[in-house]
Amino acid sequence: MKIILASGSPRRKELLKLIVPEFEIMVSGVNEELKDGLTPQEQVERLAHIKAQDIYEKTKGNRIIIGSDTIVTKNGKIYGKPKSKEHAKQMIKELLEGDRTHSIFTGLSVIIDKDGNHQEIKTYDEVKVFLKQMTDKEIDRWIETGNAMDKAGAYGMQNEFCVFVEKIEGNYTTAIGFPTHKLYDIIKDYIY
Repeated sequence: MKIILASGSPRRKELLKLIVPEFEIMVSGVNEELKDGLTPQEQVERLAHIKAQDIYEKTKGNRIIIGSDTIVTKNGKIYGKPKSKEHAKQMIKELLEGDRTHSIFTGLSVIIDKDGNHQEIKTYDEVKVFLKQMTDKEIDRWIETGNAMDKAGAYGMQNEFCVFVEKIEGNYTTAIGFPTHKLYDIIKDYIY
């Protein structure tokens, strides 16, 4: 059974390797803009699904297509990838406001086509993140690493930013963009 990851994310690639040793990568070219009126949960499920669907339509045969998307949210505001260093700094400062907590939602869409039987699974997972206080100098130093620019919320806890994460409630792999525990349960019958 061919497995295709509909993402160019190095983190998702690394995490999928923990479940299956061999798979293909096909990056979806869909518009990833958020749709008005959807909750964060609905947004990530929708984006994960349209990525998977795009690759599904471009392939044939027995296959499993996996799409995923991650957003950061606080007080109803959704934080995508920053557009500039100034935007990244603004995001971090907003995430540090109040009780310094926010949520990460990662959507997962799996399309399975085996012997003409078609199945689609859409789900998401949530992690609550508690940040430590950061000085302006620490925020600037983090942003200067360049690692803030390609991540929702302008940070990733799998790199230098980890020293500013006090704790998380939920699955770590969800926080870095790929809920492996949920994916494994969906595809385990097809990979063994």
